[in-house]
This record gives sequence, C-alpha cells and structure tokens, in this order.
Amino acid sequence: MYNPKSLKAEEFISHEEVLDTLEYAEKNKNNAELINKIIEKAKQRKGLSHREASVLLVCELEDKNKEILQLAEQIKKDFYGNRIVMFAPLYLSNYCVNGCVYCPYHLKNKHITRKKLSQEEIKREVIALQDMGHKRLAIEAGEDPVMNPIEYILESIETIYSIKHKNGAIRRVNVNIAATTVENYRKLRDAGIGTYILFQETYHKESYEQLHPTGPKHDYAYHTEAMDRAMEGGIDDVGLGVLFGLELYKYEFAALLMHAEHLEAVHGVGPHTISVPRIKKADDIDPDLFDNGINDDIFEKIVACIRISVPYTGMIISTRETASCRERILRVGISQISGGSRTSVGGYCEPEPEDENSTQFDVSDKRTLDEVVNWLMKLGYIPSFCTACYREGRTGDRFMALCKNMQIQNCCHPNALMTLNEYLEDYAAAETKEIGKKLIMSEVPNIPNEKVRGIALDYLKNIENGKRDFRF
Repeated sequence: MYNPKSLKAEEFISHEEVLDTLEYAEKNKNNAELINKIIEKAKQRKGLSHREASVLLVCELEDKNKEILQLAEQIKKDFYGNRIVMFAPLYLSNYCVNGCVYCPYHLKNKHITRKKLSQEEIKREVIALQDMGHKRLAIEAGEDPVMNPIEYILESIETIYSIKHKNGAIRRVNVNIAATTVENYRKLRDAGIGTYILFQETYHKESYEQLHPTGPKHDYAYHTEAMDRAMEGGIDDVGLGVLFGLELYKYEFAALLMHAEHLEAVHGVGPHTISVPRIKKADDIDPDLFDNGINDDIFEKIVACIRISVPYTGMIISTRETASCRERILRVGISQISGGSRTSVGGYCEPEPEDENSTQFDVSDKRTLDEVVNWLMKLGYIPSFCTACYREGRTGDRFMALCKNMQIQNCCHPNALMTLNEYLEDYAAAETKEIGKKLIMSEVPNIPNEKVRGIALDYLKNIENGKRDFRF
C-alpha cells in the first residue's frame, strides 16, 4: 500500500509503513554500525529517509546522540547561517464549525468569546504590528463557511497589503486556514500569499477521527491531501506541522517525514516550513488529558532529527514555548520564531478586556518584539525581517535550488542585515539599536561574495539616510 507518489492519503502516509518503521527503529536503536552509517549519510547534507531518521530519533547511544545534536547545529548553520526570521500571527476570527477536542475554538465551547475582525479593525491591528516592526504575518481563522468564507480571507489579505504606515509595511502574508479546494487555493495564490500552512495535528487516522469527531475537518483524507491541492492551485510554498502530544511522537515524526518525501516525489519540492507546536493549556482544554506529551529533551531531539532529515526546510517555533525552551531548540534547527504575539482575535492595537477571552492557547513567551530581538542578538543570531525571496519570485523549486546548494549566504545573509538595520532605525529601543549596529558591522565580512558585500554596505548606509526596502 505504501507509495510516496500516490495522491491518496492512506498510501503516501501508510499506517503499516509507519508501524514497520517504528519496529525497525526499535530493533536498531543500539546498532552502532547502522547508526554510524546513517550519521555519515546525514553529513552529506542531502537528508535522510523517514526510516533512517526514526533510527536516530530513538538511538540510545549517548555519544551518538551528542553527535546527532552537533550535526543538526552545523547543518542549520550551513543552510540558514545564524539568521532567525521574525513573524507574528494575526487571528482574524475564532468562529469555527469543527469539534476538535484539543482546540478551544470547537463549536460546543460556550465559554470563549466569539469574535471576527472587521476590515477597519484589521487595519488597526496591522498598524499596531507595523509599529512594533513586523513585516511578515501569519493570518489565522477558524473554519466556518458562513462567518469566514474565502471571500473574507481574500479581502483581509488585500487590506493587510494595502496599509502603509510611516515606514511600516507588511511585505508577506502567510495563511493558516482550513483545507479547501483547488479553486480557492488559486484565489489565495492570486492574492499574493507567501506560504500556505496547515497543521496535520495527527497523522494517525484512527486518532485523527476521534480527535475531530464533527465538522468538515473530520475527513482525514481531505485534510491530509490539502497540500497537493494547494500545489495544484499554484501555491509554491507550503508548510507542514503536527501538534505534538496528541499521538505518540515516534509515529508523528515518521509520518511527518513521509509527507515531506511525498511532496518531493510528486511535486519536486518539499515543505517550505515545518512547525513543531506542542499542545498547551487553553480555555476549555487541559493538556494533561492528552497522555502523549513530550518533555524538552525529546522535543530537542525531534527538532534536531527533522533538521538533519529535511535540511532545506524552514523550522518554526511559536510563543507557545517558554523563552528557555526556545533558546534551547533554536540551536539545533529552528529558523523562524514569532515575537510579541497575541493569540486572541485582536489584542495588538489594545489589550483584550479581562471579561473576554478569544485566545486559541496561552502564550508562554510574553516578551515584546524588541525584547525578543535584543535577546536573539545577544545570543549571536541575526533577527531577520526579510521577505525578499517571496517578492523576487524565489519560491518553490527556485528557492529550494538555492537553499539545497547552500548558496543563500550571498542573498539571505545581506538581506537579513538590511532588514535588521531598518528595524533598528525605525523601531528599536536604544540598547537594542546599539547591540544591533555592532552585530551588523561584525557580520558584514561574513558575506562571501566581495561584490555583494560592497553593495550591501552601500545599502546599509542608505537605510541610515532614510531610504528603505533594499533587497538582493
């Protein structure tokens, strides 16, 4: 039944293949000879199969586990350097017709305040986000064909892109909405979205159907095959993710990599991003009811093994996680994080009233965007607000070709420095600006191409003189 080139969910995510993979991994978790071979293959920077990666995930050899973490850290540096892309979620509406038992937006929840932003409210939220310094948003909405039709999403995207406030502009809108039709994906593409993101939640079909007892999301195949429809609709960049804690993590890990392999096999382009959320406390939801939670040690190893197995993908961590956890896993694989996030419908322009609660989950990292930027730079990372690849048409296979050949240092590295300089000039606190200016000057020599380096220096000076939006 297993066929990565199939367009049927139960064939490219074969339950039997996952179980066989887990059995194979368990048998070989202390097989030093095999583990050495897999690590040597991983060092070629071409990735690993789901079966090979599953062996590394359960490896019990302490010296090899240290080597796995070190390799993940090096591969991340090779592909993404020390850049960390910044974004913020923007929740448009929490109206939802689904019955997902782990999400407070579920239809039967009568405690949560239901909200939907008007276009005028969206404008105010976007201006507030621009005033923080954000350039990249991920819009979110519950699934409700009456309250949140595709027309509302498209109008909201148009509104977001139209707002130019002082030196602020949202240059990329990623979209995280429910699985939909090829026709609607074409409409999203034509609206100029960046990445289409859809979390699988769980790849275990039986668990999936139990966790989604009612509503259109109950259809496992329709949901799992959404990325194929999105790509058929012309969306180049898609983002995968599972909600760790719903099902056994070893199963989810193997199936997630199988999905990435499927996209490569069918479309020639794997996932642009992979997100790794863990289930967290929220209104009407107690994560302790789900007995498959993972600790930070396992979480770190999952991130490291994904980075080794899918070296080209961007990896995302949200403010679900604490600052200390985010710092730990940044090192071994994460390339995108949110900052200053609100998970309520609204809340950027002014705080949500205490007697209202529209949040999807509790935020663990409550720092402002400037505090996150400051923290990242002190750790030696370059906070990047870059959206150049999307705006220059370097998406899909064009971006992947650049990334897989590890040639993005001459493109993404200077773009990161320039967008950071914009942030420092327009939004940063005094200490953040001082740290950032020193970091930029120390990083310019790391641009490999001499000509690019010279142009970047000119652009950086122009930014200080008031000009904006330079990009390679």
